[in-house]
Amino acid sequence: MQAKIQYEVHQKENFYFILKVVAAFAGYVLIYAAIDAVLADKQRALAFAPLAFYVVLIILYLFFRMGILTGYLKGNAVKISENQFPQLNDIVVEQCNLLGLRRNPAVYILQRGGVLNAFAMRFFGTNYVVLYSDVVEEALGEDINALKFVIGHELGHIKRNHMNKFVWLFPAFVIPFLNSAYSRACEHTCDNIGAALCYQGVQPGFLLLASGKKLWKKVNQQAFINQEAEEDGFWFWFAEKVSSHPRLTKRMGRFQEMAVVENVELAEVV
Repeated sequence: MQAKIQYEVHQKENFYFILKVVAAFAGYVLIYAAIDAVLADKQRALAFAPLAFYVVLIILYLFFRMGILTGYLKGNAVKISENQFPQLNDIVVEQCNLLGLRRNPAVYILQRGGVLNAFAMRFFGTNYVVLYSDVVEEALGEDINALKFVIGHELGHIKRNHMNKFVWLFPAFVIPFLNSAYSRACEHTCDNIGAALCYQGVQPGFLLLASGKKLWKKVNQQAFINQEAEEDGFWFWFAEKVSSHPRLTKRMGRFQEMAVVENVELAEVV
C-alpha cells in the first residue's frame, strides 16, 4: 500500500544509517573470522566456550524479556479496537492508511503511575504501539491533536522499520555514540511523520511530554524553545550525545523554524 502523505526523512538518519551498515558489516566479518579461528583450534574453542555461553545467555535474556513484556501487555494493558476506545481506533486506522502500512499494529493503553510516554516495539513479526494511560487521559480530555501527534510519531517508527534495523545492525553498537546519534535522527524523522499526520498536535504534544498534564497549558512555549539557545555547557551538550532522544527544546524549535520558512515562502509566492 502506498503512503498518502508526504514527510521528510531527517538527513542525519540516512547518514548515520549508512555508517551503521558499514560498521555492522565490518562487525559481522570480524565475528565470522573469530568463530572460524576458534573452531579451527580445539583448545581455543574450549577456552572461548564460556564467552559463547554468556553471549547465548544474553540473547536468550533479551528474547525472553521481550516475550514477557508482550505477554504482560496482552493480559494487563487495554487493547484498542472497534469495541474498546473506538475513537482512538479510528485515529490509528486512519493514520495507518495514510502511511500505507500493510498491517496495522496492535495498540495498547498501559497504566504507568503517571509517566507520560509512548513507545513502539516489534516481537515475532508483530508490531506494537504502547500508549501510557496518562497521555491518553489528558489528550482525550484537553487536546486530541496531541494524542494524534504522539500516535503518528510511534507509527513512524513502524513505517521506517526502525526496530528491525536496530536488531540487524546490532554489531554497530560497539561504535561509541553512533547508536545514540542514529536513534536521535530517527526520532526527528518520526516527529516529521507525526507532524505530517497532525501538525496541530506538535505544540501540545511536546509541551505535555515536557511539563506534565497539569502544567502544559500554562507553559510559555516561546520561552521553553528559547532555552535551547540560552543554555550551554559541557553537560548540556553531553547529556544529549548519550541519549536516544533529542532535547525537547530542540525538537520543538525545529518546527518553529519550519513554520517560519513556510510562511516566508508563501509570502514570496503571493
